[in-house]
Amino acid sequence: MTDVVMPQMGESIVEGTLTKWLKKPGEHVDRDEPLFEISTDKVDTEIPAPAAGTLSEILVDEGKTVGINTVVGRISDGDGAGPSGAAARPAAEPPASQPQNAIEPPEISMPEPLPEAPAPQPQAPAATEVEETPSPLSPLVRKMARERNIDLSQIKGTGAGGRITKQDLETYLEARSAEASLSVLSKRVTEPAPVQTAVAPAAKPPSQPPVSVPSPLPASRVEPMSIMRQRIAEHMVFSKHTSAHVTTVHKANMTAIAKLRERIKGQFQAQYGFGLTFLPFVMRAATAALRQFPLLNASIEGTNILYHRDINLGMAVALENGLIVPVIRNADEKNVVGLQRAIVDLAARARSRQHHPDEVQGGTFSITNFGSFGSLFATPVINQPQVAILGVGAVEKEPVVVDDAIAIRSTCFLALTFDHRLIDGALADQFTAKVKSVLEDWSEEVI
Repeated sequence: MTDVVMPQMGESIVEGTLTKWLKKPGEHVDRDEPLFEISTDKVDTEIPAPAAGTLSEILVDEGKTVGINTVVGRISDGDGAGPSGAAARPAAEPPASQPQNAIEPPEISMPEPLPEAPAPQPQAPAATEVEETPSPLSPLVRKMARERNIDLSQIKGTGAGGRITKQDLETYLEARSAEASLSVLSKRVTEPAPVQTAVAPAAKPPSQPPVSVPSPLPASRVEPMSIMRQRIAEHMVFSKHTSAHVTTVHKANMTAIAKLRERIKGQFQAQYGFGLTFLPFVMRAATAALRQFPLLNASIEGTNILYHRDINLGMAVALENGLIVPVIRNADEKNVVGLQRAIVDLAARARSRQHHPDEVQGGTFSITNFGSFGSLFATPVINQPQVAILGVGAVEKEPVVVDDAIAIRSTCFLALTFDHRLIDGALADQFTAKVKSVLEDWSEEVI
């Protein structure tokens, strides 16, 4: 009998959501055959079977979130024999049936559990003492609590074993912000205006009709968000809540690169086995600009600036039901061929869910190629904890003025969204102008 456990998909990951079983109880499974799918804060992926045999038990249902190393199922040695569901099921039932905000009875424990958190002390620790919080916390939760001065004793964790998750902190922050806004609004409404009280008593404002939420129309369809879509929504809201987003747009003349690409794309395909796009040229130009302006390759930690030594480019990849940002490490050390190879490899494995957790972590700057879908330019959202993201629009031919004459040139828009807390507009424009100049004056050999 082999236990199937929730794996740890990254150093800071402490729990995962089992989104789908790919096998049913009683079905045969081969070693390394995809057995179930999971979703974490970092990655959505398929988990292979640890051994060959028959899936005898499923202990964690789809949609449940459990801690790492929790036994989620069992595989028998090929004959389908295994402990009965009645004997093994109680080990997995308590987390599913127990309310999230209830105190876990001491006699119930998760299979192969993480170390139990000690009972909370009568006096809650101060927000500045996050490292001494009795509950096991991920590094991201500790950082958020420290930066926003959050008293963790005021938050009920919804993670495995009552653990506080990043979503719990974001919900708490939104609630605190809403309470502050309502308090200010209430004060403004209840305090009479000085001018009105000096002339005549203020007229009573007309009562507002209660807001009603319309019920769905008969033709409407309601379905829950996927785990990936929920994570994307959380990250987008968190980024907007964290960074002061500003976007600057430059137009680049891509004619030299377009002619080069048109001339060598057949030879390139035959020699390397994959096509040549515009994206590796933009990446090459971006790494040159990042070396000249390292502040855009940095991040903010409290009141400190963390300058990253390596240039790790995040690359937005559109999936069927969302998007993911795998990372090309040490991108400044690669030429156009190496960058194109990395683009093709990461995109293919991301779409087939064959990427590794560490391939979506550690990015220092991101690039999104919305031009591949025909968009001219957009205002992308910063991928936290980075401070900038470069968007590339579609390369199109258009008439332009060259030496007081009309000429046809291939152009595209470069849209840089940056965090105005750290980067000023002048620096952002200098950076984008550097990317533009490298593209327009391209001289590097490709093959």
